[in-house]
Amino acid sequence: MKIMKVAEDKLKKAREEFIAQWGALGTQWGINRTMAQIHALLMTSPSAMCTDEVMEELSVSRGNAHTNLKELVNWGLIRMIVIRGDRRDFYEAEKDVWQIFTIIAKERKRREIEPAVALLNRCAEETKGLKGEDAKVFHKQVKDLEEFVTFASKMSDRVASMKHGLAIQLAAKILG
Repeated sequence: MKIMKVAEDKLKKAREEFIAQWGALGTQWGINRTMAQIHALLMTSPSAMCTDEVMEELSVSRGNAHTNLKELVNWGLIRMIVIRGDRRDFYEAEKDVWQIFTIIAKERKRREIEPAVALLNRCAEETKGLKGEDAKVFHKQVKDLEEFVTFASKMSDRVASMKHGLAIQLAAKILG
């Protein structure tokens, strides 16, 4: 019994540390800490959880939990499931790491990369043909940035669309 308690405590501590760090990483990826922590909680949970369980586990308000669960569903990182005989909404996370990567890559592209490319395109178009050294330098820099971001985006799309094993083989060749 004592050995099981020690193992449970170690698991709980490791899980709490992972959830906290995933939350911190989330802020660097442009999502809020609670959203990332809920994702980590559900991703590492052996079974679906209801809103009340998420609230209790992370000590967050119902509104905060509900808003972030809804956003995670919108991203496609978690899904709402129905458990027969229970009126509550339950949530489970996508567990496949490659699928998680592709979902996040697509969502970040839609929210961040596409607007950046559109801005760079507009700036390049608006300064095309302008006279003066400053205008020429600005136009060239913006055009170079637009070309690079577009290229990087296309490469990301290609990698994300590959099967997991093929992408790993490609990465091994590049890094090897």
